[in-house]
Amino acid sequence: MLRKALSDKSDRAGYLDGQVLVAMPTMEDDRFARTVIYVCAHSSEGAMGIVVNKPAPHISFPDLLVQLDVISSGEEIRLPERAEAIQVLRGGPVESGRGFVLHSADFMIEDSTLPIDDGICLTATLDILKAIATGRGPEKALLALGYAGWAPGQLETEIQANGWLNVPADRALVFGGEPDTKYERALAKIGIDLAKLSTEAGHS
Repeated sequence: MLRKALSDKSDRAGYLDGQVLVAMPTMEDDRFARTVIYVCAHSSEGAMGIVVNKPAPHISFPDLLVQLDVISSGEEIRLPERAEAIQVLRGGPVESGRGFVLHSADFMIEDSTLPIDDGICLTATLDILKAIATGRGPEKALLALGYAGWAPGQLETEIQANGWLNVPADRALVFGGEPDTKYERALAKIGIDLAKLSTEAGHS
């Protein structure tokens, strides 16, 4: 489903590529409670996105580079400062053992990088991790383990049932600040105070 969702980006009218989904307080699926999801692909074939506000527990980016044999143990101390600062997030319940890098558009790998919107791209190969480890990677990046996926029509149904709000995305929201502030910041972009958000809230 992931490849299908990423393959058809020709007619984007009505689709949510490059926007953010914010879980309503009434979200019944505990896996997505208070999540902010950046939508990487949305088409008639389904949708996929990356959760950008849930840190992966007990793992750092340098540790992950060692586990994946991108660098050797002990080389962490020589990593560029930008690499040390990259957040490792729980990107979603699908393929949770696979890494997906959301990053700024100043770095591209031919046939591997998917441009999404507003200067944000997705790459899911080891090559980008190697580039980051040697200081040749993108200016902004986060690494997500796994992704969120929806079957054809499923996301639309969940939005109509007030499961999600969709919000315009920007690089500051996706990459900037602490992950635990992104939920409130995403709601604030459309003028919503979490304390006043009712179960009757519509979507933009």
